[in-house]
Amino acid sequence: MAIYTFDKIAINSTQKVKPLESDKEHYIGLEHIDPECLYITRWGADAAPIGEKLVMKKGDILFGKRRAYQRKVGIAPFDGIFSAHGLVLRPKEDVIIKEFFPFFISSDQFLDRAVQISVGGLSPTVNWSDLARQEFDLPPIEDQKVLADKLWAAYKVKESYRQLLSTTDEMLKAKFQEMFGDGKWEQKTLGEVGSFQRGGGFQKDDYVEKGIPCIHYGQIHTKFGPYIYTHLTEISSELEKKTKYAVKGDLVVAITSEDEEGSCKSTAWLGNYPVAVGGHAAIFHHIMDPLFMTFYFKSSAFNHEKVKYTRGSKVVEIKPDDVAKIHVPVPPMELQQQFAEIATQAEATKASLRASIKAIDRVIRSLINQ
Repeated sequence: MAIYTFDKIAINSTQKVKPLESDKEHYIGLEHIDPECLYITRWGADAAPIGEKLVMKKGDILFGKRRAYQRKVGIAPFDGIFSAHGLVLRPKEDVIIKEFFPFFISSDQFLDRAVQISVGGLSPTVNWSDLARQEFDLPPIEDQKVLADKLWAAYKVKESYRQLLSTTDEMLKAKFQEMFGDGKWEQKTLGEVGSFQRGGGFQKDDYVEKGIPCIHYGQIHTKFGPYIYTHLTEISSELEKKTKYAVKGDLVVAITSEDEEGSCKSTAWLGNYPVAVGGHAAIFHHIMDPLFMTFYFKSSAFNHEKVKYTRGSKVVEIKPDDVAKIHVPVPPMELQQQFAEIATQAEATKASLRASIKAIDRVIRSLINQ
């Protein structure tokens, strides 16, 4: 191993342009980069992005310097423009080979350091001047070549599992549309089939190791699957008076998000005891099948209507009273439950795939961090 400052490892490309209308199809923002995924599969904007953007070349490493804890690292799939909230990085190949470089940037060694040196409150950001002088261990070039071969082999297997996950999700969406779309059933507003209640306004210090079981809205965004049986975090018992509870069958809905796609993401609480719900979330008490409802919240019909009510740019918000105005199909309960059974079987398959992905991630981390 040898120690290098980061400016000896990477080139920070700072070339910028003011986008034209024609650039919108080749724009990548931080919202297009998925954590733990080097391949970028989404891009583009509805109109020319506002303000100067970074110029990227195919194969560049794109790193989200804003909120680095989100671990957004991707490989540019084409020449285009990238968010100014990121860095465009290229390897200095006398020190690090290009095949190993993306794994180094996505390693715990690099990302943990990036988080540590981030500055700012609501949107902590990595400054290049601080990052450039950070020191990192690198293996010799010959060892990097061996590691890169192993890492890419493991990563390609991981991507095949991720593709199966995506295919399963698309199958469920298509099945939902087939059974309940195109105006097949009576429509009612969500306010007619249930009611919304805001969660408690908890602060960061309110979360403790032992206390009242609670679902925090941020965990709705990261929780896999449409339902949850056990609580994810806890709040101090002193907050019981301001606590709002979800009971079995209720949906917990995120009413704020960093992007429009995440607003109104939901999970069904299926545990056998009440669970507290944190701030920036709402509890939906309803008379429908809970799994049917979680997939309705993912449907194109719901997302098409919710756009009318979302507000904000950096943080997107939708008020529970507005969500209650959106329409939902009301098919017979037996059909709702039939779909729920299909969804449950699919979720079991997805759980197995995710377990395999986690195992591969452990292998990748062990190789990068050895």
